[in-house]
Amino acid sequence: MVFYVIFIICTLSQLLISNPTLSQETGNRMVIVHLRGVFDAGISLTSFTGLKAINKVAEISGIKNGETTTLNIPSQYLPGEFVLRIDYRGKEADSPYPSERTLFINNQNIELYVNPPFINKTDSIKFNTDEKENTVYSLFMKENNEKRTQLDLLRQLLIGYDSPKSKFYDQGMKEYENRRKEYNTWLLKEAETHKKLYISHLFQFHYIPALDWKLDEKKRMNQVTQLFFEGIDFNDTLIIRTKEINKMMGDFMGIYGLQITKEYMKDSVFTEAGRVACEKASKGHPKLYGWMVDYFYSGFETYQINQGMQMLQTHINNPNCLTNKKLQILKRLKGIEKLKPETVSPDFIIKDSEGKDFEFHTYQGKAPNKLLLFWSADCAHCKHIVDSLYQWFNTGDNKTKIDVIAVSLDNTETEIPKWEQAKQTLNNWKHLRAEGGVNSTVANDYFILSTPVMFIVETKNNTILNMPETFEQFKESMIKQFK
Repeated sequence: MVFYVIFIICTLSQLLISNPTLSQETGNRMVIVHLRGVFDAGISLTSFTGLKAINKVAEISGIKNGETTTLNIPSQYLPGEFVLRIDYRGKEADSPYPSERTLFINNQNIELYVNPPFINKTDSIKFNTDEKENTVYSLFMKENNEKRTQLDLLRQLLIGYDSPKSKFYDQGMKEYENRRKEYNTWLLKEAETHKKLYISHLFQFHYIPALDWKLDEKKRMNQVTQLFFEGIDFNDTLIIRTKEINKMMGDFMGIYGLQITKEYMKDSVFTEAGRVACEKASKGHPKLYGWMVDYFYSGFETYQINQGMQMLQTHINNPNCLTNKKLQILKRLKGIEKLKPETVSPDFIIKDSEGKDFEFHTYQGKAPNKLLLFWSADCAHCKHIVDSLYQWFNTGDNKTKIDVIAVSLDNTETEIPKWEQAKQTLNNWKHLRAEGGVNSTVANDYFILSTPVMFIVETKNNTILNMPETFEQFKESMIKQFK
């Protein structure tokens, strides 16, 4: 009996070694990279999961020219789209330079022969001969671009033609509609032909909805927004694993952005975009529904759109919405309810750079107001606001109008030195750093989830006067108060 078991184990092992296709059924995959054309390189692979490509699934450094390395991919990331990044040095004295390309990985191991500077050129990267996902996708995109070119030419003609009632325009509309239907039919056939491949799930992003060209421009744009998600299967959870869904949403938000002609319109327009998209996604799979809510939470939080946050409350209370941001949204909603003009700002005590206790409520500067600014030196959006604020602060008598208390939420080894350096250039501001960053007590008391966030507070009684979301709103608030 023992001999029989050993025989079976040995036989299976030989089969797995001699049959690589069978060995791949275990779930994990490999990307085998043959490096050439450079001195050395570090290679990493990052998966598209959630809202961005942020999950680094494998990383290897110190690969020399002519060497081969293997990146192992755990099954939980498969199938999906990945970013292959190679930081290479052409010569030993050079600094590393990045090169990137996307890879689709499903049920095959991938073997690549790569010259990093030309990683996206077909003659400088070679796949194993039986590779399917990337090879088929490349062929699909080549044919797709050819077909789309003709449609785009017709579309531009119809948009720019100045005689929409002419016979020629009618002929153009008919030709466009015929080609649109033919194109969408071709997409469906391609998806069916390659249905065993992950990349077939991406073809739906190229679907072209119908459009009534006889409508005026405004009504036509409304139709575009109403039909935007036509052709998208919101029950297909695999589309979360590609950058195409982020690109789709970027295009969707861009269409709504065209409606914004004044700054004050931003909140209502983007909130409406969120309402439309979340309602559409709510009819699909709970994962995709949750993804959509997470997408708009991130945008509303970044741009401080409280109206949008309140709109999301309906969706986070829906049991079919598998959002990852429920706690953050609830926290933001609580902050909107609790922190508002004419309420007393939360007090806090933080050690300053000299080790002394700084108490917010007892701080009496030289001005009748104080600006409480939560920021990070590692945040590009913060830098823009800080630069604008500092320029305004040093103009005329503005220093006499408001004192600035800048609370840094920088908390990592890379962030803190940037803050130390940045604060040296911001003289006459009170600089503090909250230990724990966004998880600090003061950040929790002020319901801070991201930066920058501003509160204009009356110095005498510590009442919140305003919570500007942009520098322009801050400046308007100051003008109204001191006019």
